[in-house]
Amino acid sequence: MTGKRLPGIGQMRLRDARDAEMWTRLSRFCAEEPGAFDRDPARDHVTASAFVLSPDLTSVLLTHHARLNLWLQLGGHCDGIADAPFVAAKEAYEESGLRRIRQLGQEVFDVDIHQIPPSSREPAHLHYDVRYLFVAEAGTARASVESHALAWVPLADLAGFGVGDSVSVLHRKWPAWRAEVLQ
Repeated sequence: MTGKRLPGIGQMRLRDARDAEMWTRLSRFCAEEPGAFDRDPARDHVTASAFVLSPDLTSVLLTHHARLNLWLQLGGHCDGIADAPFVAAKEAYEESGLRRIRQLGQEVFDVDIHQIPPSSREPAHLHYDVRYLFVAEAGTARASVESHALAWVPLADLAGFGVGDSVSVLHRKWPAWRAEVLQ
């Protein structure tokens, strides 16, 4: 089953109950929140992420996020741009140093709604993170100022790399995607 197309986001194939729940919550949020793509720290907002796969599709590029001190996929705030696939690509370029990436498939790969802890600048809030798949085609990865480090992590090793469910979802969902996208 495919979720209804959302403006600025696209469509997502709903593969399980988690996908259906996340898509329903995202759809409701976007319908009810006029500033869904804004970066107002006083309210929840949409973010966009990129799981950037290696050219041979066996590893993913992760960033050790400086503020959160976690290994995560590349991505960030939409900052008022209501075009999540564009923002995911932009953030991937900015945070990776890669010279060329391409989106793998046109659908949303995953949605993850998670709480961001409070800081001295903003209260706790939710990120409605919309994730897309990309493949690296040219360039050498190098960390940005937002990151302590970058690492190409084999998909089979994600669980042992110390990432949470939010990132390890890639390992779980990738086989079905690979079969469909690369048919």
